[in-house]
Amino acid sequence: MTSSGYVFKIAAEESEFEQIHRLNYRTFVEEIPQHEANPTGELVDPFHNENVYVICLRDDRLAGMISVRGKRPFSLDKKMENLDSYLPPGRSVCEVRLLSVEPTQRDRRVFYGLLEKLVPFCLQQGYNLAIISGTTRQQKLYHHLGFVPFGPLLGSGEARFQPMYLTLEAIQEKGGAILPRVFARSKGHVNFLPGPVSIHEDVMKVFGENPVSHRADQFMRDFQEMRLLLCNLVHASKVEILLGSGTLANDAIAAQLSLLGGRGLILSNGEFGERLIDHAARFGLAFDTLEAEWGEAFHRDDIVHVLNRNPIRWLWAVHCETSTGVLNDIAMLSELCEQNAMKLCLDCMSSVGSVPVDLSGVFLASTVSGKGLGALSGLAMVFYHHDLKPEPRRLPRYLDLGFYDSQQGVPFTQSSNLLYALNAALRRPDQANRFGQVVELSDWLKHELRTAGYSIVASDVPSSPAVITIALPRSISSEELGCHLQERGFLLSYKSRYLVNKNWLQICLMGESTREMLEALLVVLRGFAASKLSP
Repeated sequence: MTSSGYVFKIAAEESEFEQIHRLNYRTFVEEIPQHEANPTGELVDPFHNENVYVICLRDDRLAGMISVRGKRPFSLDKKMENLDSYLPPGRSVCEVRLLSVEPTQRDRRVFYGLLEKLVPFCLQQGYNLAIISGTTRQQKLYHHLGFVPFGPLLGSGEARFQPMYLTLEAIQEKGGAILPRVFARSKGHVNFLPGPVSIHEDVMKVFGENPVSHRADQFMRDFQEMRLLLCNLVHASKVEILLGSGTLANDAIAAQLSLLGGRGLILSNGEFGERLIDHAARFGLAFDTLEAEWGEAFHRDDIVHVLNRNPIRWLWAVHCETSTGVLNDIAMLSELCEQNAMKLCLDCMSSVGSVPVDLSGVFLASTVSGKGLGALSGLAMVFYHHDLKPEPRRLPRYLDLGFYDSQQGVPFTQSSNLLYALNAALRRPDQANRFGQVVELSDWLKHELRTAGYSIVASDVPSSPAVITIALPRSISSEELGCHLQERGFLLSYKSRYLVNKNWLQICLMGESTREMLEALLVVLRGFAASKLSP
């Protein structure tokens, strides 16, 4: 983790431990006379081999440190009789020690940076109570953080310390004052939106390069390579890339369906299924609809029943229904379409890049750059397998996929910045492990949310691990919780009309998401649940 030239990390190198011993000496021998002087100028902590050190480096030099350890006996065990009698019972306890910052580096940036790394680590280890020997010089700060003093003062002279503890509940209570500074990144809030998503710094670096003409030979070669990458990702033969949003991609699909004639069937079990109905209606397409409850999956027999009523030429559905996270069954839909000689079209906006997607039996499918693919918003894609011809008399130029195909995919101005950023996202070395990582994070997060008292939509049907929709009781406003989280440094989706109407909000893992970031979010959510959801 870096911040304005500072690097915050867990100490691991021998050179870092050497600097730790020297800073330890300068702080706890020379500045605070807690230990005797020695000729080495180093102070090796008695628990050094068991300590985990969170450190701050600037230009490879140690600027600050703090240590944590969960193994008994603690240093306070040796200074106080019956330490546990002072502590809340039934806790997983760690001891935090050796907070030290070089005098020239003592500002809020270093202190809060150390906390930003330390707190999620402690939560990940399962600690829910921390004890310290807090110097009497910093009692105001410790009280501000939520520490509770206990027992007698320790030490003597200028080296006087007050034993103190900090509970998980106190962290939650103090979250409004502390957590935004601890967990919000220097570039803004921690982003759990379904789009725009948080972007890896490697992708942003490419985006910031000078633009290239969309007619340049090298650009065209790179463009064709990227089309191949996209097709290989989803098992499609061809893809057209449009400069615009996912709405544009679905309009392009509706335009192609208008060329087919015949009647279609649109499936809707959420907000984005309803939007497909709107796309089709605006193009004057003839179609039936089959609707399911939001958060529910479609049953094969229900679809077959509709197909038996009328001849159907095409079927259009959402793969990942972003409003709920439900994953509609591509294999089942593909099989039904094959058996009934229908064309299958899919909205894959929130599934491509977030879950494995196989479009080998799909007629047309749409997605975007700014969701699971982890790039910037602004590119819309339509995948297909068949040959397309331009339709100058029947379709608008910008929606004519056959015209794109006839012009090697670039009939109009394209943004090289957006395209090269997408290319960088597709080629990131950890892309191969992404699906498994998202599933692991999602399973753990859902468990923690349920334990805290939250209700998750679509928990009993196949759903995307990258979309977690939380349904709140009517006694609690989703807008209130969303604002509460935003004030504390976390961006969740809660402002869309359909979310407001249903009193839902969403945590999405489509962008750069880590266990550390989610631990921080959970601290605030647990605190809110304890105050609002408890009976």
